[in-house]
Amino acid sequence: MFIPWMKLATDTTMLAFEAQTVIWTRLSQAALGQGSPAENLLMVTEKVTAFAEAAAVIAAGGSAHKVVKGYRRKVRANAKRLRRPQRLSR
Repeated sequence: MFIPWMKLATDTTMLAFEAQTVIWTRLSQAALGQGSPAENLLMVTEKVTAFAEAAAVIAAGGSAHKVVKGYRRKVRANAKRLRRPQRLSR
C-alpha cells in the first residue's frame, strides 16, 4: 500500500522539476527574442488539452498516477523539442 503512494510522490516531484525546466526554457527564449507566436499559442492550447485529457482519465475511472504519467510524457516531449536548435526564420 505504501509503495504506490511513494511512486506517485516521486513522479509528481519529477513532474514539478521537469515542468520548471520547460517554463525556464520558454521564458528564456522569450526574453532573448527567440520565442514565436506559434510557441505562445501552443503553450496555451496544451494546457487546455491536458486538462481535458486528465478530466477524461479521471472520469473513466483512471488514477491520479495515470494522469501524472501522462503529464510527464508531454512535459518531457516539450523539453526535448525546446532543446533543439531553433531555425532562424527569414
